[in-house]
Amino acid sequence: MATQAARMDVEEEIALEKDAKHEAKVVVNPAAAMSELEAQVKADVAATDKPAIKAKEKAIMELSQLYSKHDKVAEMRQLIDDIRPFLEMVSKAKGGKVFKNLIDRFVELKSATPDEKVNMCRDCITWAQEKKRTFLRQALEVRLVALHLDADEYQECLTDVQPLIKELKRLDDRQLLVEVQLMESQAYFALSNYPKSRASLVSARTTANTIYCPPKMQAVLDLQSGTLHAQEGDYKTAYSYFYEAFEGFDSIDSADAALKGLKYMLLTKVLLEEAGDVPAIVSGKLALKYSGRAIEAMQALATASLDRSIASFEKALQDYKSETQDDSIVQGHVAALYEKLLAQNLLRVVEPFSRVEVAHIASIMALDVAAVERKLSQMILDGVLHGILDQGTGCLEVFEPEDKDETYELALETLTHAGLVLDTLQTKAASLN
Repeated sequence: MATQAARMDVEEEIALEKDAKHEAKVVVNPAAAMSELEAQVKADVAATDKPAIKAKEKAIMELSQLYSKHDKVAEMRQLIDDIRPFLEMVSKAKGGKVFKNLIDRFVELKSATPDEKVNMCRDCITWAQEKKRTFLRQALEVRLVALHLDADEYQECLTDVQPLIKELKRLDDRQLLVEVQLMESQAYFALSNYPKSRASLVSARTTANTIYCPPKMQAVLDLQSGTLHAQEGDYKTAYSYFYEAFEGFDSIDSADAALKGLKYMLLTKVLLEEAGDVPAIVSGKLALKYSGRAIEAMQALATASLDRSIASFEKALQDYKSETQDDSIVQGHVAALYEKLLAQNLLRVVEPFSRVEVAHIASIMALDVAAVERKLSQMILDGVLHGILDQGTGCLEVFEPEDKDETYELALETLTHAGLVLDTLQTKAASLN
């Protein structure tokens, strides 16, 4: 009976939210509507007056919709404080849902600063602890972790995550546990701690396999898996995960996240040296509706990669600076791709020469002399290019690659094994004596 009552409360709350959205859309005079609704919200109601409680609940939802629509930060913050006594009059399930909706709307306000969002969330967590609303407190703590993650406060995020994971495991709340473990993986990834990021992701996927995982959460898991595989250089597996993430986000009409998945798909194709597949993917049925500068940037990089043109690659980076530099994941892989393309072009240019001026190489490639010299030095140290740089004359001397003589290494290996055999025989002989 208690479960049925809670379900009815939630269903009523969903209906009220839909009505509130409709009312917010059709308001002609927002200021007057806000004043009227504020008066209704502040009015006292008796705990036994069910119609009045329902009317006040509807007024709260409508007012929060209007504040959200018109980006009213201070007013929304005050509303969250004002409704706390009213939540005592409704069931915990209904009250928790109303409160979380208001928190979500406050977090989505564009004018609210990260500090305001974090402080508001902490204040609400303190209130939930005082009122012993455990499930609401946990949901708010998860929201706080997400706020730290969005604000690039990764150490604070991890500090809050550790005790929360222990508590969720103890209570066996697997739905929230998956979400928190995933955020832990993202925080470790941002701090370049890839082994711990991988461990947290494995834990999240293992937990997700034991419950029903909503499509959005499954898509986020796939996106994080693809990101980690791409970081490890396994681009083929990364592409598969990005494709799954793209389809998942597209199925729930999450346009921004789907666009990110598609962008990463195209990037991995370029990294796999399969840039020729990019036009076919972009012109596909699912990808057509996501056309824009982000996709154009990946197409430009794919074209430059196919042409093996450094100039085209640099032009693409310049033309689509925000699309390639704002996303740290894209930025890292694009930088690696540029270095790889530069090395390939340098090898192609110096191939006919045994001795050539660095300035001449730079003029052929239309690049800065210092940049070319730095890259050549790196290639020589890495063993990719056999030669030396003559700093006095500013020339590169290229040597013919020598055939590796394995005689010395094989002889050394034979002697090592012979030594092990002699040591074993000596041990056995000692035991017999």
